Amino acid sequence: MTIEGDGWAGMGWDWTDADDIRRRLDQGADPESWSGGRPLHRAAVFGSPQAVAELARRVADVDALENGVTALWEAVLSRKPANARALAAAGADPWRPSLGGWSPGRLSLAGPTPTLFPVPQGVSLSYTERAAAKEAQRLTTALGEFYCDGTGLACVAGIDAAEAVRRLEARPVDDRLIDELLEDLHAYDMDESLQIVGVTSVPGGCVVTQPWGYAPQMPGVLARLSAGTLCYGLYANPKSGNQGSIVRHGTIEGSDLHPGGGPDENDTSEQVLAAYLYQHNAVAYACAFANLRPTDRRAVTGPPDVWVELPRRDYWSL
Repeated sequence: MTIEGDGWAGMGWDWTDADDIRRRLDQGADPESWSGGRPLHRAAVFGSPQAVAELARRVADVDALENGVTALWEAVLSRKPANARALAAAGADPWRPSLGGWSPGRLSLAGPTPTLFPVPQGVSLSYTERAAAKEAQRLTTALGEFYCDGTGLACVAGIDAAEAVRRLEARPVDDRLIDELLEDLHAYDMDESLQIVGVTSVPGGCVVTQPWGYAPQMPGVLARLSAGTLCYGLYANPKSGNQGSIVRHGTIEGSDLHPGGGPDENDTSEQVLAAYLYQHNAVAYACAFANLRPTDRRAVTGPPDVWVELPRRDYWSL
């Protein structure tokens, strides 16, 4: 039979069918190449243990790199323990250093399956890393799962709600207006509703929230809030995904960030760990970055301690 291209035509997100993958490989599909990447890396994230094992025995190097990481790293990062075990059984090295100096095996010690691999003597997490993993478990549990598309946040370290309101020069909003707004957001002009934000004190600082818009992470808002401290701004953009920014002492240190995404090749050890602990949880990542320790999600979803109206000014300039 003639194979089209690399033999993986029609393969999308689902790599769980080991029989189909075996058939393709037997017919000449390339075990080393799929749509510009490696099939084994794809299966490590989106496949079954059986599919991973089938591909692993066909490749030249089970620890071959794609974007600087092995398939085993991808399985651990994606929290696919059965796939990780299949790769290790095929000879993949759990203790090979990768992003930020982490190996897949040591990274797994910070996640939900710390017994995934036999741990060599002398390999462990530091006190700081164990504390970060413990807090991530507490924080993600406290926040729980909820729909946050369209929400804007400013997580502010070291100040309470009253101080945040003072810095923003905001004024309290009448409860009746808030009730009307929440009952039918579409009935209000966007320019009006974007001026209204909620502010809530939490352990470690405060959260400025807007469940329907991006106002809390506008540069001018973050600059005012961050005097003498730092803020992590987040907008869960329904169209383009989570957008993050870091502002410290009124200065933007990072923008167009992707909280809740995976680690990048040049990340530090601390950044890699945070990306792993808070993958797919941008709100928890933002809180953790500012060392906020909310005990529930009220500061994000409401009702806040106080609803306030921002004064009219250009918030897109610092």
